[in-house]
Amino acid sequence: MDTSEEKVIIVEGLTDKKKVKTIVKEQVEIICTNGTISFSKLEQLIEELEGKEIYILVDADLSGEKLRKQLKREFPLARHLYIDSIYKEVASAPEQHLAQILLRANIDVFVEFL
Repeated sequence: MDTSEEKVIIVEGLTDKKKVKTIVKEQVEIICTNGTISFSKLEQLIEELEGKEIYILVDADLSGEKLRKQLKREFPLARHLYIDSIYKEVASAPEQHLAQILLRANIDVFVEFL
């Protein structure tokens, strides 16, 4: 039986979720916050994600940084993944760029994106 922790990637938008989902090869839960996250939704997430390996991949813009700060407080052990600021949004970053970021975080990706 696989005893490895479940991995969870938190992204902002649905387009981010779809893009990351096409690149990631292993079974990873991708949670979409839809930009902002309410206190009640955050509380629910904290409970759901207890004991899981959390990765935060948000846009390289003001709203992304605001969300990252909020998530950093609630998930101090989460691993933060950063896209190059020239792409601004996860959804507009090239698949190859995202694949390399995910791979460096030990998340298995489809080889065609490397």
